[in-house]
Amino acid sequence: MGRPSDDAVELLHEIAAILRAAGPVELGTMFHNPGIRTGTKIVAFIGSDDRLIVKVPRERALELIEQGRAAPLSMGRRTMREWIEVPAGDDLHTHDPSKTLETWSALTRESFDYVRSLLN
Repeated sequence: MGRPSDDAVELLHEIAAILRAAGPVELGTMFHNPGIRTGTKIVAFIGSDDRLIVKVPRERALELIEQGRAAPLSMGRRTMREWIEVPAGDDLHTHDPSKTLETWSALTRESFDYVRSLLN
């Protein structure tokens, strides 16, 4: 397991810029890795090995895991119920990371909307 790559961090910054149109977004550090939060709540962060980690409703997390698009997030011995890990596409480190940006943007937006709904 390694630190997130510069490419993954750059994509996270692009996603944050896109999300700013929908509401307050801050870039910061979550669990020693770069991430996005809204208010006091974490929306997404980049985990080791360039995995996007997002919070979505439990049913959606299970659906994405079942489809093979994500994996459950475990912290220590605990599996987090609403958090999933989404691997970067193979194209992240090539000249066209647009597929990873598209996938990550959509999931981060889902997470942003979900987290914002919890603040109300």
